[in-house]
Amino acid sequence: MIPVALTIAGSDPSGGAGIQADLKTFHQFGVYGMSVLTLLTVQNTCNVTSVEHLRADIVLAQLDALLEDIPPQAAKTGALGTREVIEAIAERAAQFSFPLVVDPVLLSKHGAPLMDEDAQSTLVRKLLPHASLVTPNLYEAMALAKTAGRTPASLEEAAKAIADLGPKAVLIKGGHLEEEAMDILFLNGDFHCFTAKRVQTMHTHGTGCTHSAAIAAGLAKGTDLLEALQVAKSYITHAIETNPGLGHGFGPVNHWASI
Repeated sequence: MIPVALTIAGSDPSGGAGIQADLKTFHQFGVYGMSVLTLLTVQNTCNVTSVEHLRADIVLAQLDALLEDIPPQAAKTGALGTREVIEAIAERAAQFSFPLVVDPVLLSKHGAPLMDEDAQSTLVRKLLPHASLVTPNLYEAMALAKTAGRTPASLEEAAKAIADLGPKAVLIKGGHLEEEAMDILFLNGDFHCFTAKRVQTMHTHGTGCTHSAAIAAGLAKGTDLLEALQVAKSYITHAIETNPGLGHGFGPVNHWASI
């Protein structure tokens, strides 16, 4: 049977991030993709002009409809937006029999806030304990761990602090580090590094969504976490390298990139 993955996230009408990026990534990995929409954005590669949050009961109705009919082998979250939505997802996540990847989206690529402090606190207290893996970027890791620093040592400390919040594993993505693009995984008390050369380009819209979706796709196929992370790292690197050069701002990556 074909593996199934679920994304619970917001919509990006330009197609570079959010559920659009997730579904493209699932398809490229040979995984059947499903989606639960949490919020609508009005954005392109240049800016975000509006964010409209869906009611928690609408979000939950979408999720329940899928769970009762086509249960996935893995799921991921992206932009969740509000405290009410996070609480609703967390309540269901407590019963998930499949791995959940939490991508804690706090800001858009353009710096537009996608989660307020109340919602962020709820994410930490109620959703992270149900995560098989949480995948913050450097900014998100500092916010969740309440620390600062851009060195590998500081990222390791941040990963430990986030792990103390309840997730089984923490992957801090190093795309914002000044040297090589190094991701640090904290799993079962051990650290693992995933490195790749830095690609100098503005076309990095949706990298976090695409990377976490690639991980979820691997898990849905039954791949071991470490292997899923290595494959996802290679995929996102190729996707950035071969970006299609679309838009006048932060353009999207290439979701047709080789795996």
